[in-house]
Amino acid sequence: MRRTLNVIRLQLINKGTFIWYPLMILGAAVLISVLIYAMIPVDEPKYGGGGQAPLWYFFAIGMSAMTLTFPFSQAMSITRREFFLGTLLTAILGSALMGILFLIGGGIEMLTNGYGVNGYVFYLPWLWEAGPLGAFVVYFTLALFFFVIGFTGATIYKSWGQMVLLIASFAIALVLVGLVFLVTRLELWGQVWEGILTLGAVGLALWGLVAVAVLSVVSFFAFRRTIP
Repeated sequence: MRRTLNVIRLQLINKGTFIWYPLMILGAAVLISVLIYAMIPVDEPKYGGGGQAPLWYFFAIGMSAMTLTFPFSQAMSITRREFFLGTLLTAILGSALMGILFLIGGGIEMLTNGYGVNGYVFYLPWLWEAGPLGAFVVYFTLALFFFVIGFTGATIYKSWGQMVLLIASFAIALVLVGLVFLVTRLELWGQVWEGILTLGAVGLALWGLVAVAVLSVVSFFAFRRTIP
């Protein structure tokens, strides 16, 4: 366990990757969003998706955690399992921090009437309908999901090369397009949207955690063949 915790310290040597860069992206997204809200001459609440920017950045963090840090860890005689578990724990901690920041941002928006311009970046009603805890689960899951996608993609690349990564990406895209075609062909979009509304944001986030678990298993087995 001590060696696994050392991997967390290793990943956080460059604090910009996991802490400062996401904060800078988040601050810039909020500032730009508020300026845009201030220019919209309506009294109704204004909602935007600018807060998603640092969550998408976790995709890049996942890739860099694999491609940049893994070779260095091997020089320190850290086993692959220790590196994998330590990196995943680092991602969980970073995602939890992002979820807390989003809750704080939502609280500020409620107290200030949307920064005085009735504009909201964090407090999106559909995500907060289950309360602060539900919103935290959603934001935490999104950040962790993007991280694991980036990490898994980098692991496949380092294990089998660019060709296999492209084939896997094409296969996933083909499956998604096939599902959309099938739903459209059978005219099932009404049932699909009804199911999404029934699950709610928290229900979708819990399914997202299932996807995170599946991707983690895939990346763990692929990681055994990774070339530093």
